[in-house]
Amino acid sequence: MSTLNDKLKQLKVIPVIAIKNADDAVKLSQVLVENGMPCAEITFRTPAAAQAIANMRAAYPDMLIGAGTVLDSATVDAAIDAGVDFIVSPGFNPNTVKYCQQRGMPIIPGINSPSLVEQALEMGLDTVKFFPAEPSGGLPMLKALTAVYPISVMPTGGISPSNINDYLKQDAVVACGGTWMVPGNLIDNQQWDEIGKLVREAVASLS
Repeated sequence: MSTLNDKLKQLKVIPVIAIKNADDAVKLSQVLVENGMPCAEITFRTPAAAQAIANMRAAYPDMLIGAGTVLDSATVDAAIDAGVDFIVSPGFNPNTVKYCQQRGMPIIPGINSPSLVEQALEMGLDTVKFFPAEPSGGLPMLKALTAVYPISVMPTGGISPSNINDYLKQDAVVACGGTWMVPGNLIDNQQWDEIGKLVREAVASLS
C-alpha cells in the first residue's frame, strides 16, 4: 500500500462524507478539487453512496476516492464496482479484510487497541485507521500504539482544526479523516461556496 500511503501523506486530510443525493456528488467533487482537496471518503451510511462514488469517478478520474463504513463483502463489491481506490472500515472484521485482499483492494480497517493492531499485522496489513480517535484516548493512545507497533495510521473521529496538526506531527500518521469541512447540512442544502471556504481554510491550516 506504499503508493496509497504516499498519496495520503501528500493530502494530509481526507474529507469523510455522508452524501444523501448522488446528484450532488459531481458538484461536491468539483468544490473539493478546485479548493485543494482532491480526495474523498464516501461513507456507505446512505443508499446514495455507490452512485455518488461512480459519479465522482466519472467526473474526476484522478481523484483519490475511498469507500467508508464498509462492513461486509457485498459493500466491498459495490464500492469496487463504483470505482473506489481503497476501502475503509470502522472496525476490524477479518472476513472483510480477507475479501478485500482476495479482490486486490487496499483496506484500512479501524482499530483502537493493541489486540486489534496485532490482528491487523497478522493479516499482513501495515496501515490502519485509529477510530474513534479522540474517544479512544487521542494522541496519548496513538503514541502508545505506534511506539510498539510498526504501523501507519489514519486517525479519524474527533479530528478538528484544533488538533489535526498535533496528529500530523506523529511520524506514523499518514493522514487524518475529518468531517468539519464537509458538513452534511451544507451538502444537503447545496451551499457549495461555504463548503469551498471551509475546504480552503482546512488546506491552509495544515502544517
